[in-house]
Amino acid sequence: MEYISTRGNSPALNFADVTLAGLAPDGGLFVPEHWPRFSSDEIAAMRGLPYAQLAAKIMAPFVAGSLSEAETLELCEAAYGSFSHKGVTPLVQLDQQQWILELFHGPTLAFKDVALQLVGHLFEKFLSGSEKSLTIVGATSGDTGSAAIDAVAGRENVEIFMLHPHGRISDVQRRQMTTILAPNVRNIAIEGSFDDAQAMIKRMFSDSEINGPLQLSAVNSINWARLMAQIVYYFYAALQLGGPEKKIAFSVPTGNFGDVFAGYVAAQMGLPIERLVVATNVNDILFRALSKGDYSVGNVYPTASPSMDIQVSSNFERLLFDLEGRDGSTTGARMKWFEQMGKMVLSSDLRRNASIFTAARVDEDEMARTMNMTHQNYDMIIDPHTAIGLHAAQQQDLPSDIAMVTLATAHPAKFRDIVEQATGQRPALPSRIGNLFEREERYDVLPGDYESVSQFILNNARNGRK
Repeated sequence: MEYISTRGNSPALNFADVTLAGLAPDGGLFVPEHWPRFSSDEIAAMRGLPYAQLAAKIMAPFVAGSLSEAETLELCEAAYGSFSHKGVTPLVQLDQQQWILELFHGPTLAFKDVALQLVGHLFEKFLSGSEKSLTIVGATSGDTGSAAIDAVAGRENVEIFMLHPHGRISDVQRRQMTTILAPNVRNIAIEGSFDDAQAMIKRMFSDSEINGPLQLSAVNSINWARLMAQIVYYFYAALQLGGPEKKIAFSVPTGNFGDVFAGYVAAQMGLPIERLVVATNVNDILFRALSKGDYSVGNVYPTASPSMDIQVSSNFERLLFDLEGRDGSTTGARMKWFEQMGKMVLSSDLRRNASIFTAARVDEDEMARTMNMTHQNYDMIIDPHTAIGLHAAQQQDLPSDIAMVTLATAHPAKFRDIVEQATGQRPALPSRIGNLFEREERYDVLPGDYESVSQFILNNARNGRK
């Protein structure tokens, strides 16, 4: 399998090179040159496979030419062996139609672990035996940072600089990053929003003054390997709920559009998905884009669901590329306009091509009520992001025989104060987190400007030069 850029101006690369590169040199995002597809019989034959084996089957076409299926299985077993649940991403039933897919059983209690535990092993595999070293740069709105740091801390030939918006993530989210004192880990709190941090990361990849002396790579969902790993749990859930013979719907709490785009890819691969609900908070650029065609940047409002406090959703570019016939020049021109003007209009024809998606906007009151009602009605505590997804799911008008699965993206203990305010219950941190609030923290606070951050990374990078 080869990978091409959404902007059409970069050479095709294999899976190993795409994983190490992260972002394409022309500023675009890598996508497979075509979507592999499984028949209904092939999907049905996967039913009952343990999670790691299913993952290796789903990933096989994407990694072809870089990894054998045996190598892929070995990496998946290593990645998911540390999860606290044997099922890795277990399903929990709420009622006849509503289900919760728990994605928080990894080491940092968030869905990002499902992908990033594997990505850490992939980095190590592809760097092994070479003289290459990577400097990973990333931006996080809360969960990516801790999952990425956990995946690469202490690994040879890899160092990581993680940016987060200062004062805009929960105390648990922050401490899960800043208490990892491995010498190859640096945390940077910027005075700004996640969008500011994400824009800096993208700029670094096209800046020869930093991505020249250093070999940069990415762990955000701009890295295709991370998205690939997320495709698997859509198949895993659907196979348990009657797929491929029965269609399934998914509601996905969404900020950067990566998690829900993985569902779109699963559908392109043959999984019968009836609907993908794009559930946003009041930072609703994706809701406006999909429902009204208005993809324009607004202010980022801090909310009780900080991982969704985003106004520029990087992975939306991958969808636009697909919807516009995979024409890189068209997508490149559209994204250049957006980067200059901060807005674009999606035609009704374009949105019709994206009919698998339905968008929902959930405000703070609706989120809190859903957390409370889920506790009262189902004796279940959920985090604010999952509550947004569940509220959106419950508003959908679907036939009663179509199961609706909400992706539970984080453990409620990551947002203890917000959960307690909504439910009266303060969730305890799982024992595997240990003495998180007794550990020393280490991070640097920098101004929210590109020059300060890029120079800091260049000055403090430990890895050798290219």
